[in-house]
Amino acid sequence: MRAVVVNEYGGPEVLTVTDVPDPTPGPDEILVRVAHTAVNRADTLQRQGGYPDPQRREHEILGLEYAGTVEAVGERVRTWQPGDRVMGIEAGACYAELLVTHERQALPVPDSVDLADAAAFPEVFLTAWDALVVQGGLTSGRWALVHAGASGVGTAAIQIAKAIGARIAVTCSAGKIDACRALGADLVLERSPADWATALKEAVPGGVDVVLDVVGGEEANRNLASIKTQGTIVQVGLMGGAKTDVNIGLILMKRATWIGTTLRARPIEQKAAICQRFIDEVIPLIESGVLRPVIDSRFPIHEIADAHRHMEANANIGKILVDV
Repeated sequence: MRAVVVNEYGGPEVLTVTDVPDPTPGPDEILVRVAHTAVNRADTLQRQGGYPDPQRREHEILGLEYAGTVEAVGERVRTWQPGDRVMGIEAGACYAELLVTHERQALPVPDSVDLADAAAFPEVFLTAWDALVVQGGLTSGRWALVHAGASGVGTAAIQIAKAIGARIAVTCSAGKIDACRALGADLVLERSPADWATALKEAVPGGVDVVLDVVGGEEANRNLASIKTQGTIVQVGLMGGAKTDVNIGLILMKRATWIGTTLRARPIEQKAAICQRFIDEVIPLIESGVLRPVIDSRFPIHEIADAHRHMEANANIGKILVDV
């Protein structure tokens, strides 16, 4: 099969499309013929050597999500059969024509969704829903703050918040404000170095209930200042840096909860559990059209280096898809 392999770490030019052996599904796994995948920030970090795949594979193949059809199933698989349309997340190896995944990690692609669009859902909607709702406890009537509102996770978070009746404020660059408003964000703030924290305090005097932060760095103290007493910060990324001075007194004073989380490194049992809950609670919203993919651009797999360059330019609004 063809796959995007990293043989050395560096810039987008190190990405190579080459032939590697086909994977073989285990007893509880399915073999998926991948039609589409997507670029995530983690892919660019892994390409640079900064975010290794927790599964040590013979070939280092990038890619955290996929959409395709079931090619074959393991002997104990009962959920799927060849020809079924599936999408999902994996720890890696999705930039390829074939991949194997545990049957309970695969998600059904609703009939209302084109397979070409399905790869825009798994990583960002799972991440946003898990962070805001499952871990952050966001419910109807409460306020969320989400950084990078025009990113894949941000556009998913806006839709999820509105779908459950919550209110949401987002930060983004000036050129992406209109896109966030169009998705339904209640409050759109220009990101730092603009003083978004003061603007948020004026609009939501009591503070927000949940913060979903993909930035980190200097936003840490602003996040703590922006949550209400007993509020929650869910840290899912560190685009702005991993180290900064933090006013720990604010954590104590507000009795705050600060959660660090990733999907990629979780044990298979936890991934399967969150995927099964996602099927029950979120897939129906996708099927009905309440949640929809926000797609910035598409690249053929042989232009994967250009797709990475587009991601690193921070110019995208929504997902960057790759046709395999």
